[in-house]
Amino acid sequence: MLASDPSFPLFPIFAFLGFVLSVLPLSWHLQAWNSGTCAFMIWTGLACLVTGINSLIWADNALNVAPVWCDISCQIILGASLGIPASTLCISRRLYRITSTHTVSITRDDKLRAIYSDLAIALGVPVLFLILHIIVQPHRFDIFEEYGCSSVTFDTLAAYFLYYLWPVAIGLASLVYSSLILRTFYMRRIQFNQILSSNGMINPSRYFRLMLLALIDIMCTVPIGTFTIYVSLKGVTLNPWISWDDTHFDFGRVVLIPAVIWRSDFRTYTSLQITRWVPIICAFLFFALFGFAQEATKSYKRAFWFITGKLGFHSGKGKGGALSGYVDHPSYFDLIFILF
Repeated sequence: MLASDPSFPLFPIFAFLGFVLSVLPLSWHLQAWNSGTCAFMIWTGLACLVTGINSLIWADNALNVAPVWCDISCQIILGASLGIPASTLCISRRLYRITSTHTVSITRDDKLRAIYSDLAIALGVPVLFLILHIIVQPHRFDIFEEYGCSSVTFDTLAAYFLYYLWPVAIGLASLVYSSLILRTFYMRRIQFNQILSSNGMINPSRYFRLMLLALIDIMCTVPIGTFTIYVSLKGVTLNPWISWDDTHFDFGRVVLIPAVIWRSDFRTYTSLQITRWVPIICAFLFFALFGFAQEATKSYKRAFWFITGKLGFHSGKGKGGALSGYVDHPSYFDLIFILF
């Protein structure tokens, strides 16, 4: 394979690494019932995985070699573009509810209702977004050399209400919740630790890390969404909406675009690079905030000793372990996870 991109395979390496970093802390977030955080990890991981695979398949060509995969991957990438901000909204809502609650304890029914609400936002809203996008989708998909499959949007006024404005609107809603969190926290800062202890599923450290993740994502979502609208409008004449049949005429066609063409067009180049690099940045950001937490390192240790146990090795804490003759002190292997 002779890729046209001189930096290849830099992107797929980062994409697959982003996928791994996204799913590593997933188990203990599931155990803590952090549905919004889990949705953030899943959407981010899926986007990294799909764009990484696409960059390998189409590293040196723009041929329609996997049409069914393109249909699927386009929807995943498009869904993730709203799923990630929607997950951040779920995190912000949950943090606000925790901060502003006056309830001493949270019941199982309360937890279930919170999960259903998060699923409606983090999954239901992106699905609705995908359905509405069909209205302004002029043909099946495009294939860009080096990038892979991409969904297509018809440049008409309806597209800005059905497609472009959604991430900005979700980001602004998250911004409102974050502002309320800061206000409520300031007003009730003396009661803060008591509130978190009564919640039972989140400690102050995790709370502030989630809050930082939400704030960073909001600061990125609104500017990036606004910039995307600006780039899409700049120098482009909006097409009139005539009818469904006119917009979807010859819907099954696939446009093949060599790298030399799309890289020379600022609008296309910017849009594609933002689409594929933002999930990777989100993955690394998430891991930086949660991948080294105490809960995560405990999960890594359990997974490590589970795998080595299956291979016949033991931690050395028991008598006769396979490593007991080589490891004088059990904290030797614990040091691996502390450094990690």
